[in-house]
Amino acid sequence: MKKLFKNPAQIVTVNTNGKNEKRGKEASEIGVQENMSIVVENGKISEIIPNEKTNENFDEVIDLTGKTVLPGLVECHTHTAFAGSRANEFKMRLQGKTYEEIAKAGGGINTTVKAVRNASFEELLELVKPRVQYFISQGITTLEIKSGYGLSFYDEIKLLQVIQKLNEIFPIDIVPTFLGAHTFPPEYKNDHEKYIQIITTELIPYIAEKQLAEFCDAFCEVTAFSSGEVDKIFSSAAKAGLKLKLHTEQFNNIGGLQTALKHSAVSVDHLEVLSENEISAVADSNTVAVLLPGVSFFLDYGYAPARKLLDAGATVALATDYNPGSSHIPNLHLIMSIAALKMNMSIEEIISSVTINAANAVDRQKTVGSIEPGKNADFAIFDTTEYAEIVYNVGRNLNVMTVKNGEVIFAGDSYES
Repeated sequence: MKKLFKNPAQIVTVNTNGKNEKRGKEASEIGVQENMSIVVENGKISEIIPNEKTNENFDEVIDLTGKTVLPGLVECHTHTAFAGSRANEFKMRLQGKTYEEIAKAGGGINTTVKAVRNASFEELLELVKPRVQYFISQGITTLEIKSGYGLSFYDEIKLLQVIQKLNEIFPIDIVPTFLGAHTFPPEYKNDHEKYIQIITTELIPYIAEKQLAEFCDAFCEVTAFSSGEVDKIFSSAAKAGLKLKLHTEQFNNIGGLQTALKHSAVSVDHLEVLSENEISAVADSNTVAVLLPGVSFFLDYGYAPARKLLDAGATVALATDYNPGSSHIPNLHLIMSIAALKMNMSIEEIISSVTINAANAVDRQKTVGSIEPGKNADFAIFDTTEYAEIVYNVGRNLNVMTVKNGEVIFAGDSYES
């Protein structure tokens, strides 16, 4: 089937000339085209043609007059699969308690773990479905979701099976990540070695065999896993064929970055306390720096050094880190605006960071993340004639149409699965 996405005001191609990434200053080059239309054949981008050449026959014509087209947005770091609420902990933080203090007192991640363990597969599925729909309404066509709130064999598998089912229900690509090494569950608080053994000898082999996850992630932090413990987990995961990600340098520098780079992790996420002498190590690697300004905003602490990373030539992505504790923010558009206001990123760099560079963070850069011939016809279509409006309208979702593989899956208030 041949379709024409006709006459948008702007097409922001994020063209990479086949490189499929935007390092450093390249992130400012987003390839805006006007007076052009997009031809889609069999779910792929065929060509971008001048409007005066759109008079041939098409099976379907979608009029985008007055709209701006971006590549389908890629949300590359979320904890969307959870149950329960941490609103009470939010109150505690407003009264002066820190995130780490709450975690050490038995709250934090383990509060959500208890809620997830008490929820059935069906209950979790029904909780998460509207969250995925909300992401789609923002123009997101590729969505990463982590486990990490089960922290037992049964409950981690349950969460990954929920994510697998969501991938069957929804037309977007949902990327599953195993985060069993999120923190130590209460029953292994004083026996770290036993829990690591469960992860490496039971969970990882089973998950790899059943193809329940594409990535293995971990949280390297004083209140979670040491760099040595992460090293053991990553060695097991890599041997099983899982790709690697790491939460690191969020509150403390305890060697996580070096461990991630040693294992050639696809991404290192957070980096709020990244030291000056580590910036070049990230920039010189093929590992994507996934920055999560929603956490800094929500917890009210320092932001990751986006400007320094970009100036050093790093590949920088942005994500919500949507979760019930440290970034209860499912709005990627708000994250984009925070990055502009608080991280000294340009609008063009931000667009690159939620499209092609976020695609790199989930190893999808060859198929999505830019509007280039041969790639999937994934588009986010905004009700504006000027792409700067997308970031300028702080927290407001201007997306009016989401297209996946050439099919309209969201339009206005409607949703099609």
